[in-house]
Amino acid sequence: MTTPPALLIAGHGTRDDAGAEAFRDFVRELGRRHPELPVAGGFIELSPPPLGEAVTELVERGVRRFAAVPLMLVSAGHAKGDIPAALAREKERHPGISYTYGRPLGPHPALLSVLERRLDEALGAGAGRTPLDRADVTVLLVGRGSTDPDANAEVHKAARLLWEGRGYAGVETAFVSLAAPDVPSGLDRCRKLGARRIVVLPYFLFTGILPDRVRHQTEGWADAHPEVEVRSADVIGPEPELLDLVMERYREAVAGDLRMNCDSCVYRIALPGFEDKVGLPQQPHFHPDDDHHHGHHHHGGHAHAH
Repeated sequence: MTTPPALLIAGHGTRDDAGAEAFRDFVRELGRRHPELPVAGGFIELSPPPLGEAVTELVERGVRRFAAVPLMLVSAGHAKGDIPAALAREKERHPGISYTYGRPLGPHPALLSVLERRLDEALGAGAGRTPLDRADVTVLLVGRGSTDPDANAEVHKAARLLWEGRGYAGVETAFVSLAAPDVPSGLDRCRKLGARRIVVLPYFLFTGILPDRVRHQTEGWADAHPEVEVRSADVIGPEPELLDLVMERYREAVAGDLRMNCDSCVYRIALPGFEDKVGLPQQPHFHPDDDHHHGHHHHGGHAHAH
């Protein structure tokens, strides 16, 4: 029987110790659930272990083939460029290995169900509230924010899919960094649209510096606008749906069924204001904990599958 490829989980990284440990716990849980697979995970930046160390761990366990899955909600610069470039670097470091690369998690229906659950929790579901209350609730979905307009558009897509058929008054979108509108501006918009009850929903997998910033900015805005009821929901977290979705992305990568939509990718298409990014060479982040002292290799081309 042919041994299946190993699973490599690629994370972004965070300066928040609890958030980084949540990622490492998630990788360990995947390994426990799938003892038939070697599973390892690493970060592009900020947190140990670096992605290169995770690849080395797999190689030392005898792995020669693996599928890499980015543990990211949107396809921004990390998923499009940094991770593929880092994987290309690891292929140079470990001659004889081969890999396939999966796609980000995206606004998958399973994750939308978790977001809906987080909203119900924030609204006190089970404590006298019913789904009928949703007609009075405006949701502000807050993404990480990116310099990549395609990535920001994916957050808007998630917001629309979350709104469809669930009965909320509306689902607006904001970002905590790098893109407009920011959280206070998003809350201002909700208020101008007539919202009297708002739930701020962080579009993040795990806790960290940025989700904490979303909560603090929300609390500050709420203090200044006592006429509006504002609640904060929790992040997605290591739910069974997330574990199952990573395995779905793994199976896609192994089968070669990636179906990534690159129609509005700045590395392929000249979008207004981003024309200089077309065909831009991609290179990996050099992780501070990565002890390989190789020269900086620039790997040309936009590396995700088309």
